[in-house]
Amino acid sequence: MTMSKLQIFSLIVVFAKGGLAQPLPVQWEELTAPDFVQAIRQSGGVCLLPFGIIEKHGPAGPLGTDLINVRHSSVEAAKKEYAVIFPEYYFGQIYEARHQPGTIAYSTRLQLELLQETTGEMARNGCSKIIVVNGHGGNTMLLQYFAQTQLDSPKDYIVYAYVSLGAPPNAAVPAAAAASGPNVDGHAGEGEIANVMASRPDLVRLARSDSQSGADLRRLDLPAGLVTGIGWYSRFPNHYAGNSSRATVARGQAATQMRVDSIVNVIRAVKADQTGPRLQKEFFDAARQPLNTKQ
Repeated sequence: MTMSKLQIFSLIVVFAKGGLAQPLPVQWEELTAPDFVQAIRQSGGVCLLPFGIIEKHGPAGPLGTDLINVRHSSVEAAKKEYAVIFPEYYFGQIYEARHQPGTIAYSTRLQLELLQETTGEMARNGCSKIIVVNGHGGNTMLLQYFAQTQLDSPKDYIVYAYVSLGAPPNAAVPAAAAASGPNVDGHAGEGEIANVMASRPDLVRLARSDSQSGADLRRLDLPAGLVTGIGWYSRFPNHYAGNSSRATVARGQAATQMRVDSIVNVIRAVKADQTGPRLQKEFFDAARQPLNTKQ
């Protein structure tokens, strides 16, 4: 089939104006300012803050393992259910690894202030629903506390913290995503390193997996329910738990896909949530005059 002169001219005009329409990038830093406005509208004001860390990940994994994995999953999820993703963020809790090279551990005050300032700036730029996607176990309690502190003063945006690190509770784990054996998973273990092999295989040094021990030394004998900050170090002084030597790309791909699907579900749930914002406003209104709250 031949094209008419008019069709050819139309294509020339389209390409002269910048080519065929391309989907908007999901990453904040890759958007132009005009496209950012459109991206916020397209996302319905839903923005993601993937929260990683910079710490030792055993002898095989890169320092940015958690950051790399959580951003990779978030980006893939946002491509399926559009949301705007904030740039790389790793200002979390990692005191337990301060003795290891490359670890970046910020003060508690700065962790909380920076997270509040960042979500506030995201909101000022149109993010009315902010999902902090956790990628690091040490951030879990920090994020739970941070989510609760959002009630300390009125806000016209709402923060959701997705603290689950793996598959959603009760989710069926496909055989391809299962561990190769007992006691291989853990911090910088088979599962985490497999995930990096799926996203950035060039950064993994799998042959080094057995150069250090990831065994639990159990050096501190305390009753159940009693915790102390030195607890993790007493168990895993190498900041390595499990064994990554049998990690595979296939396992990483399967596990990553589960993670992507779970984040897609979270984005959709947040987009559909009308109750949370309404109740938060109701709470702030009531908190201004607590004596008027019905008893």
